[in-house]
This record gives sequence, structure tokens and C-alpha cells, in this order.
Amino acid sequence: MALKGLDIFKLTPKKNCKECGSPTCMAFAMKVAQGAVPIEKCPYMSEDALATLSEATAPLMKTLEVGTGDNAHKLGGETVLFRHEKTLVNKNLFAGLLCSKMTDEEIDAKIADFEKVDYERIGEREYVELLYLHYAGNGADKYTALVEKAVKANRALVLDCGDAEVAKAALAICKDLKPILNGANKDNLDAMNAVATEAGVVLGVTGENLSEIYDTVKALEGKGNKKLIIDVTGKTIKETYANAVLVRRTNLKDGDRSLGYPSIVNVAKLAEGDPHMETALAAAFTLKYGSILVMDKMGYAEALALCGLRQNIYTDPQKPMKVAPGIYPLNGADENSPCSLTVDFALTYFLVSGEYERSKCPVNLLISDASGMSVLTAWAAGKFSAGTIKKFFDEYDIENKVKSRTLIIPGKVAVMKGEIEAKLPNWKVVVGPMEAVQLVKFIRDFEG
Repeated sequence: MALKGLDIFKLTPKKNCKECGSPTCMAFAMKVAQGAVPIEKCPYMSEDALATLSEATAPLMKTLEVGTGDNAHKLGGETVLFRHEKTLVNKNLFAGLLCSKMTDEEIDAKIADFEKVDYERIGEREYVELLYLHYAGNGADKYTALVEKAVKANRALVLDCGDAEVAKAALAICKDLKPILNGANKDNLDAMNAVATEAGVVLGVTGENLSEIYDTVKALEGKGNKKLIIDVTGKTIKETYANAVLVRRTNLKDGDRSLGYPSIVNVAKLAEGDPHMETALAAAFTLKYGSILVMDKMGYAEALALCGLRQNIYTDPQKPMKVAPGIYPLNGADENSPCSLTVDFALTYFLVSGEYERSKCPVNLLISDASGMSVLTAWAAGKFSAGTIKKFFDEYDIENKVKSRTLIIPGKVAVMKGEIEAKLPNWKVVVGPMEAVQLVKFIRDFEG
């Protein structure tokens, strides 16, 4: 359990100083308890007290770092069950499944399919972040060959292997990439712990049920290993879902640090080859605590749905998702194509751009900085006005980048038409439809 302010105050040296940013030690202790300042800010804290308090005031869930370089990722570190309570910290990751029973051709094809999913959405790279390498028990040579191919794919790795000797051979190839070694259980925990500790990698814990997993985690912690991740995948969807929820609630609500680790959910195993079920399960476990979701199928269709959902869940609710202001040519638009203006709120952008793309008509979509607000909200707040639009046109040199002088504005702010014409006298301002869904017919009938 995390300590309260009074507990911290009891361990804090009573000094009359302001070096820590607080006028009194009690005020400092309360700030530490709230997470506002780190305990290390107190210059008079003893090493023993620092060690005790650092552990006690750390997030209940462990933060893990896996991968290296551009493929480095953080997992865990969550402090709340739900996004609306505060915010979620580290997004879940998608892992593409590969197996040592696959032929070289099948492995190459699978990796190529996973690599095709790589695009940017609202300033974030969306892709299959990890490769999950399952050992099917058919010999170390087959598995190490799979690992060698996966290393060349430039992704973070999860080694799903419960054989300590085979795992050791695999780690000899890839340990510098900081993979996860998944496969420790009640029967092999000593050998697997030794292999993972020697390589300095995160160790995944599995078991027949949650009780067995809990005992294995406690045993590994007793050996000094707290770089763990819990594989909550059960025999059925129901059991897996219950495991994922219980692990997270027991940690964050009950304060049990022994279950304070990120989780792996093998949705490919649960879906049993049904791609639609796999996508549905991946969506469910994105919402309910799967830190790494293992998938057999992850094409563009699945990625668009799952990555969009993930961005919605793992975005700070106090910071709306925005697209960068500027000119977005759609459907092969050039400098002579009409211009359509809207705001930088991500949802508005995707709705408007989607309808324009569906129309097949060339349009230059102009995105104005409105602090991530929707059209009416931004207009009411003064963030989307004739003045801000004129500033946007000047800042992005719109008049020199496009020759068209036709500007379509959202129908919901038709009242701005005269004001915009006064600020932009060289432009013909046209009031567009009230709703995005009406844009297809509007632009097809438009004669500008």
C-alpha cells in the first residue's frame, strides 16, 4: 500500500528549510503523497528512509521498459482503473504471432504482412510494435532460426518459450534488444528466473489459474526479481477476461503489489483462427487491461479500428486530440481546387476528410488552429473567428500556396460569412452544409 502524508512526515527529518519547495516538512510530505514532488527533493533524507519511501510512494503498478532505440516501449505504471478517473499512462501494444512450426516462407510472409501496417494518425505512429515468437517444442534450431528472422524485422520481441535451455539459446541472439521472455511457471521458475536475470530481460509468468500465477509471482519476487509481466490468458475467453480484471483491480484497488505488473493476452489463441473474433477480443482487451495483445491477423482493416480505439482510450481527457494546422490536399487537389475550412479537432477532421474523400472531388482542406475544439465550441470560445482565420491564412501563407479564391466554411458558423469576407476581401466565401454527411452531395453539385 502507498503511504499517506502523515506516514511520510514521520520519516521526514524535521528541518526548517525551503530547499524542497515547501515551507514545512508536513507540507512537503503531503505533496509527496499526492505525487506532486519526488521524495528525493528533501536534502536531509537518509538513504534508508529514501529507499523505504521511494518504494512506498511509487505507483502500485510497476513500469517496465522493453525494446531498444526506436522500438523502446513502456508498459504498466498505471494508477487508475478508468481513463475518466485521471488518465492512463502507457498504451497497450500489439504483437504479431509467429511460430517455430512455420516454414521460412510462411514466416517471411507473416512478417511482411505485419510490416505493411505502419502509418501515422494524429501525430502518432501506428504499427505492430512487437513480434511474439512461440516455441512449439520442435527443437532449439528451429526456434533460434525464427528468432534470427524476427531480429531482422526491426521490432521489439516477446519470446514465448518455457524451455530454459532453448530460451537461453534464443536470448544469446537477441538479448541486446531487451525482449520479454514469457514462460515462467511453478515448475520451471528457478531455471527461467536464472536465464532472464542473467540476460537482464523482463520475465513473463504463466499458470493454470490466477492463484497459481500469484504464487509463482511471489516466489520470483522472493528471489529478487520484480521485472515481471503476467500472462493472464486462460483456457476460455471468460476466464481470461476475469483474470485481466482481477489482476488490475487487486493491484490498484486493493493495493496488492504482487499483482502490480502489466499483462499479456493471447487473443489469437482465444479466437481459434476466427479473424473477426480476434479483432473483437483485441478491442475488448484494449479496454480491459491487456498491456500486450497477441494477434495472428493484423491488417489495415483491423489496425484502423484497433489503433483508433487505442488512441481514444490512451489519450489524456484534458488534452483533446488535434491534427496539425495546414493545407491537406484531398483526391488529387492542386492549387486551383476549391478550399474548405474546418478546425483542428481530430474527430472533426476525420469526419470531414472522410466525406470529401468519399466524394472523389478534389478539395484543399484547410485546418485552422482552434485549440482542439469542435466547430461550434471553438466559435463560442473565440477560437474560430474571422480574426483567427485571417491569422491562420497569414501564418501559413495560404494565398500564395493556392490560386483558388473559393472558401467553403461550415454551415454551423454561417453567421461568420460577412466577417470573413471583410478580413479576406479577395475570397469568395461559400456556406457549406450543416453536417459532414451532406458534404458528398454538396461538393459534387458545387460549381464554385
